[in-house]
Amino acid sequence: MTQNSALCESSNEPSSVVVKTVIVVNQLGLHARPAAQLAQVSQNFKAEITIICDSQEVDAKSILDILTLAAAQGSSLELKAEGVDGAEALDCIEELFKSKFGEEK
Repeated sequence: MTQNSALCESSNEPSSVVVKTVIVVNQLGLHARPAAQLAQVSQNFKAEITIICDSQEVDAKSILDILTLAAAQGSSLELKAEGVDGAEALDCIEELFKSKFGEEK
């Protein structure tokens, strides 16, 4: 297993829970390609990261779990991370949403 999270690790921080809210702005919603990007970025962190949409809570490190949310454009998602690098993880994930996952639509 490779350690891609080396640049984002903060081993001296206490474990805590961080929560952020993001809006799906992509015209096609959170479809397969953005879901894959989201899972891949999430896997780079030690923190447990979950995504909550309405009453459904899924693992952000699982593409299939993310796809089950069927998050359309305009959906509000709550991101929750627990672990030493949780805040940094959510910052990285928030940037993905802000950049529309590199999509123009």
